[in-house]
Amino acid sequence: MLFMVIETFRDGDAKPVYRRFREKGRMAPKGVRYVSSWVTTDFERCFQVMDCEDRAFLDQWISNWDDLAEFEVFPIITSEKATAAIAPHL
Repeated sequence: MLFMVIETFRDGDAKPVYRRFREKGRMAPKGVRYVSSWVTTDFERCFQVMDCEDRAFLDQWISNWDDLAEFEVFPIITSEKATAAIAPHL
């Protein structure tokens, strides 16, 4: 299952997140796969797509970072799956 993870860096400061990432890597548990990410140009927020079958594993990953960022998590589907799902209702 895909998840859109929105990280808002505490105090608008991305440096502690990037330092930890440089030192320890993504720190994702087995079963959590990074897909892609984008960062706002002011370095206050990061949007990540993560893939995992069990939300509990994603929560484990978040616990490695929640001292440095606040997290919002949304289950998502691809546009192709959305189109197929909504087509019968059009």
